[in-house]
Amino acid sequence: MFEAVEELVGEHADLEKKLADPSVHADQANARKLNKRYAELTPIVATYRAWKQTGDDIETARELAHDDPDFAAEVKQLEKDRDELTEKLRLLLVPRDPSDDKDVILEIKAGAGGDESALFAGDLLRMYLRYAERVGWKTEIIDATESELGGYKDVQVAVKTKGGNGATEPGQGVWARLKYEGGVHRVQRVPATESAGRIHTSAAGVLVTPEAEEVEVEIHANDLRIDVYRSSGPGGQSVNTTDSAVRITHLPTGIVASCQNEKSQLQNKEQAMRILRSRLLAAAQEEAESKAADARRSQVRTVDRSEKIRTYNFPENRISDHRVGFKAYNLDQVLDGDLDAMIQACVDADSAAKLAAA
Repeated sequence: MFEAVEELVGEHADLEKKLADPSVHADQANARKLNKRYAELTPIVATYRAWKQTGDDIETARELAHDDPDFAAEVKQLEKDRDELTEKLRLLLVPRDPSDDKDVILEIKAGAGGDESALFAGDLLRMYLRYAERVGWKTEIIDATESELGGYKDVQVAVKTKGGNGATEPGQGVWARLKYEGGVHRVQRVPATESAGRIHTSAAGVLVTPEAEEVEVEIHANDLRIDVYRSSGPGGQSVNTTDSAVRITHLPTGIVASCQNEKSQLQNKEQAMRILRSRLLAAAQEEAESKAADARRSQVRTVDRSEKIRTYNFPENRISDHRVGFKAYNLDQVLDGDLDAMIQACVDADSAAKLAAA
């Protein structure tokens, strides 16, 4: 079952020797790469060693139990420990998403439902901001278009770990947790604008992409068309007086990113480039996945973003995730940022699918 682990143990030992060599740290980029891989392998190696040791302890306890019945109880406990370590090791060996440690750009767009959809988009934004606050992530609203009633027609948020360099523990990065949020979120409730008290259904779309580092996406200046125009909406005296808003089009792919929130054209350009890099990385990854015939398609994370992944039912205080069958009656707490149980259900389903395919 764990034949490949011995190779990982050897790789871990080799990395340990390399990292002990001062000359390796002269190349900081390579040292960071080696350290990251070493950190990934360490929990696997530690768990494997504990698993092997427990197996040896079971054999010893069984031999002693022939002469001393008191050791029989110890055998049972050790066998239980062995089973737990087996499952832990299986989960650690699940193929990792290489983007799991990345920070993300999260976009929320109002959909069908007009003003009510925009208000719901605002509720989703608040939910994600509260969740980020709970887990200790940093957030920054990059661009936003507000609706007349106080919601959002669309909003883009950068979500980062405290250090801004990814997670310190496997599976705890921003992308590792938020990648399951992409899709159409449906709400059922009585809108604030409804005078007859009827329940309406509307939706908002959520797009989550890992934030790309500049080195990961090659962008040539000749491939960009940069348009500037006057900002619209809230923004102070500079609004409608200077061409500070920026729209960048990546000509080879047709992908567009824009920003008008900042006061200066340079700041808007920088923010738009961040969004563009993220979208280009996501497009490249999706293209690579579709071309790989043997690539495993996650049963949780769908490429079809039009699929309704979740329903927020206010009259019943119910939240339902249709992909994994998760259902809970604490919608008020979820909207206040208590997303852990729902996200974990997606993580567990994804891990089970990967193990089944392994």
